[in-house]
Amino acid sequence: MPLVGIVIGSKTDEPLIQPALDMLQQLNIEYEFLVMSAHRSPQRLREYAAKAKERGIEVIIAAAGFAAHLPGVLASLTTLPVIGVPLPTSELKGVDSLYSIVQMPAGVPVACVGIGTSGAKNAALLAAQILGVKYKEIRDAYEKYRQKLAEG
Repeated sequence: MPLVGIVIGSKTDEPLIQPALDMLQQLNIEYEFLVMSAHRSPQRLREYAAKAKERGIEVIIAAAGFAAHLPGVLASLTTLPVIGVPLPTSELKGVDSLYSIVQMPAGVPVACVGIGTSGAKNAALLAAQILGVKYKEIRDAYEKYRQKLAEG
């Protein structure tokens, strides 16, 4: 059963979120991957957010470019932790997306990582840290990953 939901707004964003998928696989964390737009498929997004918790999802990673509404809309529809990944898909190279994600109104938090593929990888690692509080096997996998980083 997947613990992490990964949502992107457009199929063209898939290469930018791939490092998150790879990292979750490396840490042996089950995930589901969907393409849903906050603007083009709002009803589908609403249904997804409403049912995510009952399906076992515990963390959502949402990647978006331009105005980057996807993470904030998801956060407004669920109490699950949402991690936003700003994507460099606009002329502003993702800075607009970063500002959109980090400037959520009080009461609707979205965690935010860096822009682009390194941010995507960090989103997966942050999800692992969150899940590691509850799941020893995820905590152990994350700690092993960090140990290898320290060894160079």
